[in-house]
Amino acid sequence: MIVLSSLTMTKSKSDTQISDLINELQWRGLLKDCTDAEGLRKHLESGTRKIYAGFDPTADSLTIGNLVPIMLLAHVKRAGHTPVVVMGGGTGMIGDPSGKSAERQMMTAEMVQHNVDSQRPIYDAVLGSFTGPDHVLLNNNDWLSKISFIEALRDIGKHFSVNMMMQKESVKDRLNNREQGISYTEFSYMILQAYDFSHLYGKEGVTVQLGGSDQYGNIVAGLELIRKTWIQIALKKTKQENPELAEKITNLPNDELDKLKMTDDQKAYGLTAPLVSKADGGKFGKTETGAVWLTANRTSPYAYYQFWLNSSDEDAANWIKVFTFLGQNTVEELIARHSENPGKRELQRTLAQEATTILHGEDAMKNAEAAGKALFSGEISSLDAQTMLEVFASVPTTEHAKADLAEGVDMVEMLKACNLASSNREAKEFLNEGSVKINGEKIGLDTKLTADHLLHDAYIAIRRGKKKWHMTKWA
Repeated sequence: MIVLSSLTMTKSKSDTQISDLINELQWRGLLKDCTDAEGLRKHLESGTRKIYAGFDPTADSLTIGNLVPIMLLAHVKRAGHTPVVVMGGGTGMIGDPSGKSAERQMMTAEMVQHNVDSQRPIYDAVLGSFTGPDHVLLNNNDWLSKISFIEALRDIGKHFSVNMMMQKESVKDRLNNREQGISYTEFSYMILQAYDFSHLYGKEGVTVQLGGSDQYGNIVAGLELIRKTWIQIALKKTKQENPELAEKITNLPNDELDKLKMTDDQKAYGLTAPLVSKADGGKFGKTETGAVWLTANRTSPYAYYQFWLNSSDEDAANWIKVFTFLGQNTVEELIARHSENPGKRELQRTLAQEATTILHGEDAMKNAEAAGKALFSGEISSLDAQTMLEVFASVPTTEHAKADLAEGVDMVEMLKACNLASSNREAKEFLNEGSVKINGEKIGLDTKLTADHLLHDAYIAIRRGKKKWHMTKWA
């Protein structure tokens, strides 16, 4: 039997931060399905591998749910392998129908490219937060845009069974539960993603694809395409490296070609992680103000820190494994200490510190932590303008005329205007009780707001009781 050795990966010894990627993902709860667990384990042990995950540029940022496959790639790097990010500049023009109840709105090429460029810093932040093999960023538009329609039908489409494609959950759901069904454009998405894997396998030496559990069908489709076309892929390489072997293989009769088998080192693999959920059944990554995003312009480091800090005990015990790089012993000790003293919330605080540092850096994490302490204590005058605005981004805000401060603004009227009191009587009671603070300082009934109360020459924060805040802006 002839072995196409040109696809064999070279072995490489590298300093690794974790010794077994599969075991690491298992204890972290990041392993759901694997096309061949034992085969993949041997594959990873026998050489340095390139492993990829793809990301859809439907927005100029990614949500916290997208962080899971990025963390998978980070563990790939920790294990000494090369993580490859595939940004969907090509597939983003189509849109993955998985988990969607309606067809996505088509974006222009300029919009897709803008989103691709805007998402790049996220990958660099997470994958660049520790040492290891350099990560690789690729855009699938670079190869998908070069395929003609005829080539797609001849070289890719012929390997796919329509019957098989219609069994995919996302396709079945569209056919059965949506009046307009599914468009041919969406139906073709699986073929494009499968070709991504085949292209990366042949051109870049990528042998493993990662993704969420909802991507398992697409991953398997890519493996099938590789299996059906691997001889052609190998021949292209062999013609460059060993023309005599390539000619010998090309002249084999078809029945002999069919007998050629991949070596273990030439096989490709797929692995998925479970979709993250909340213990109470709520949707992960959703807050009262909307989705939690991975860029500071959409979700500030302070709001990001607070998301993790406010997690339940059960969620924090699961999420600290998924969204940090803390080792198993450290995590188990943290959970044990938390069980003894849950009121201290050490588990949530450590989760917030680690997760925020990974994405936004240590300085941003410390600012977010300081801002949270300032908000809790009410002593906010020390906050810089940007941090203060981040802290109060979700607090009710009203605008007022700065000129009114010259004569002093009556606090009874101000409490009513800010919906912190419903009547004059109630406002006076709050002021007499000492439950009203201006910028963290307690005031009384006789206090009037003046320009001396302004923070950063434009803001005054009013607090009633322990938690009810209102921000006033003066212009």
